[in-house]
Amino acid sequence: MPSQPVADNPVRRILVVDDSRAQRRILTSSLSRQGYEVTEAGTGVEALDICKQEHFDLILSDWMMPGMDGLELCAAFRKLPLAGYVYFILLTSKTDKGAVAQGLDVGADDFLAKPVNPDELRARINAGGRILSMERELQDKNRLVSSTLAEIQTLYDSLDRDLVEARKMQQSLVREKYRDFGEAEVSLMLKPCGHVGGDLVGFFEAGPDTLAFYSIDVSGHGIASALLTARLASYFSDGSPTHNIALDMGQNGRYRSRAPETVATELNQLLLNDLRSEHYFTMLFGYLNLRTGEVEMAQCGHPNAVRLPINGDAQFFGEGGLPIGLIAGAEFSRQHLTLAPGERLIFYSDGFTECANATGAMLDEDGFAEILQKNNALTNEPLFDSLVWDLDAYSGGQDLGDDLSCVMVTYKPDNR
Repeated sequence: MPSQPVADNPVRRILVVDDSRAQRRILTSSLSRQGYEVTEAGTGVEALDICKQEHFDLILSDWMMPGMDGLELCAAFRKLPLAGYVYFILLTSKTDKGAVAQGLDVGADDFLAKPVNPDELRARINAGGRILSMERELQDKNRLVSSTLAEIQTLYDSLDRDLVEARKMQQSLVREKYRDFGEAEVSLMLKPCGHVGGDLVGFFEAGPDTLAFYSIDVSGHGIASALLTARLASYFSDGSPTHNIALDMGQNGRYRSRAPETVATELNQLLLNDLRSEHYFTMLFGYLNLRTGEVEMAQCGHPNAVRLPINGDAQFFGEGGLPIGLIAGAEFSRQHLTLAPGERLIFYSDGFTECANATGAMLDEDGFAEILQKNNALTNEPLFDSLVWDLDAYSGGQDLGDDLSCVMVTYKPDNR
């Protein structure tokens, strides 16, 4: 009764190639007794034809055969499009190193001297089995990696589609990028550095002759930050004053603005007590009196506001303040300034001043002031486009790495 091959040996099917029928029978008989499934071929051409139709784990081929010899068979066999690796042993009486090197060059894996010793044959097959085990294990791992990568790619594609939609939704939070109020006009810019970002800018009417505007920068980037900006946008709704945190109903039934520091305090309480977010945000929130040009604002850890005269240097205003959502009971103060006719007031995110060049040096307020003054003759969207262009030039074309947002209010009371 034939014995079984070693259980963990992947060699099951063997092709024996030899022009000598007697030699083939000796090898086939020995291998069959060891439990292998053996097929015979009398020539190299016959063996090649069989290999095109059937799969083998190992090939035992005589080197010296008429017509196509073992070396030529090995070379031709290695060119076949096979699903897995096949171990190839050449049977030869040649022992010189040049012949062995020639056999290795064409793709042979091992050599066995004739006449074949059964114990040595068994050992060589077992060695080939170990090679095949490693190769097939590697194939299995590669298939697993490929399958996993395909799943990850599917998830990524799905996430990417969702992020594209999320970006559209976030951009929709800025429904108007420009509005002319007669005595003043407002322009907005919002450019996330990724699909979505944590910046938010906006404006709304806050009672008679009062324009409210704000710039917010949520900590971090990505989906969580974007979700918080969406929630914050609902607190400053232009279309639903009853839900606007900055507005109160007056005794005359008309909405009026709440003090900017009160708005900051209530947002701080909401973030810490109700939303319980791990994020915090910085903010500049202000009101412009359309009749007088007076501005009241609360600065909550946000970059300083910039006043840009028609002819003159950019001027920064601010006292810093605490971010919103970091400290319970944080206090916020009110700041005042007055715009002259034609002057502009700009609230911006730190993506501008923290833009770094190739050496790592940040633009800072001085550099930002130079860019603003350089483009002072431009207005609204052309000005924003030029700011981004100059930032890109300063960074040397590097990824800016942070969201860019800006709200610009131009006071023009002579147009009343």
